[in-house]
Amino acid sequence: MRVADRDRLRAGVRAYALIAGMWVRSSLAYRTSFLVTVCGNLLVTCLDFVGILLMFSQVDSLGGWTLPEIAFLYGLSVTSFGIADLLLGSMDVLGARIRDGSFDTLLVRPAPVLAQIGADRFALRRLGRIVQGTLVLGWALASVDVAWSAAKVLLVPVVLGSGAVIFCAVFVAGAAFQIVAQDAAEVQNAFTYGGTTLLQYPPTVFGKDFVRGVTCLLPLAFVNWVPACYVLGRPYPLRLPSWAAFGSPLVALVCCVLAGLAWRAGLGSYRSTGS
Repeated sequence: MRVADRDRLRAGVRAYALIAGMWVRSSLAYRTSFLVTVCGNLLVTCLDFVGILLMFSQVDSLGGWTLPEIAFLYGLSVTSFGIADLLLGSMDVLGARIRDGSFDTLLVRPAPVLAQIGADRFALRRLGRIVQGTLVLGWALASVDVAWSAAKVLLVPVVLGSGAVIFCAVFVAGAAFQIVAQDAAEVQNAFTYGGTTLLQYPPTVFGKDFVRGVTCLLPLAFVNWVPACYVLGRPYPLRLPSWAAFGSPLVALVCCVLAGLAWRAGLGSYRSTGS
């Protein structure tokens, strides 16, 4: 990495930390309100898994997967997405900023635009999703029938981190698309919030063409499907090589590079509203 690139990265991280810290101090100014909001967010996210529990009150398996196995998928997906949502979840407001002209103010500030929009309205209340996903994942790890090895144990935290990075890349790419389309927050949400909902269910309940698209085109399958199949001793959703289960970090790196290119292209094509 060149010195100039390192300096830009350091400046971006510093700007993000300062802006996020400002919003954290703002939210903690009213402690009771903050705690109520976090608890409310936790309860709302719990409803997703309650739906799965209700489903399993009527069936013994879903697509050949048991409840602990689906809880494992759920925990990996929701926790990874929760981390990404905490860090970059505010990027879906970019379209509104472009329409009302306030995006122009970010361009003239002496800080990277991506860091500014990523930390904008940083909300600690989103910790509720991470807590809930972690609790489900912990229960799943204690309940699944798995012959644990060192590789499988180490793979779980690696997958969580890689999954969070993949979702972050999707957030950035979606923001770049919003710059071009100017009103596409719901399109971005379809791939972020919709993606994590999709990954809560096993690949065996979806058609092969759909699974192929989620694996090869938009590689969300590497957030949990592919590594989970290795951990649980199940066949991969496609005829992937055996090492594919360890490919999540590489996929995350590629997604970051592509998202960065998309962001630069989107930012370069921006035309001010003139307001």
